[in-house]
Amino acid sequence: MKKRVTKAIFPVAGMGTRFLPATKSVPKEIMTLVDRPLIQYAIDEARAAGIKEFIFVTSRGKSALEDYFDNAPELENTLRKKGKTELLEELKNTNMDSGAIAYIRQHKALGLGHAVWCARRLVHNEPFAVILPDDVIAAEKPCLQQMVEAHEETGGCMVAAMEVPEDKASAYGVIDIKEDMGSCVSVKGLVEKPPADEAPSNLAVIGRYILTPKVMQNLNKIKTGSGGEIQLTDAIDAELREGRDVFGYRFRGQRFDCGSKAGFLQATVAFGLARNDLHVEFDSYLRELMSMRQAAQ
Repeated sequence: MKKRVTKAIFPVAGMGTRFLPATKSVPKEIMTLVDRPLIQYAIDEARAAGIKEFIFVTSRGKSALEDYFDNAPELENTLRKKGKTELLEELKNTNMDSGAIAYIRQHKALGLGHAVWCARRLVHNEPFAVILPDDVIAAEKPCLQQMVEAHEETGGCMVAAMEVPEDKASAYGVIDIKEDMGSCVSVKGLVEKPPADEAPSNLAVIGRYILTPKVMQNLNKIKTGSGGEIQLTDAIDAELREGRDVFGYRFRGQRFDCGSKAGFLQATVAFGLARNDLHVEFDSYLRELMSMRQAAQ
């Protein structure tokens, strides 16, 4: 009987240097997309997928991230007295039960694989998810929920995947496809950031993973790889070399790279337009802005 995926690791130790000076005092994961921080989108997605235990791999300067998920009694009381019940419900969604979140420090920035490995003692002998909050995915059914449902059929390791332009493949981990079964592909190999002309496909790995505990053992053995870091891709690739199954899952949805300024702005526009309370005013403004730009040309 396959074990259910109930634990998720959130690697949030990065310094967010691409968003300086904002990230000098505010963790990147707390930066707001419309009116919710990036980390809230990741938590909501994990909850929808049935995740019960949340493991944050952090670093110095992330105390605001920890405070975000704590109760705020004074604020809650103020909202209650003023009868602002809708805001109070929104606020309650940010609270986490005692013991639901664990915080682990990554003392050296040695890559994603190392960040995941830092949580090894909390995973034990269970499959687990990894969610990268930088990758925000707009989907009717949350991406990780799609993957968990598919994983119940396949077992093994599973990575979220999407097609990217061939000239962009060198920015991703890329799947070498063994068998294409539609939404799922059987993986023959994984290559981390290959030169564009050497990429085995244009099917790229995106920041959602469901992994077996064996991957933690693989990370124990791996030396630094691409970029002088310990790559999670290499630990998953080791599963293939040992004859175990790895699958890529073509999720249904749109991914935004909120680790980049352009991606963050694109996500802000898309999520803003999707909001019933903002759509009319925001859409009108964007149309007016584009008309002015076209007229100026």
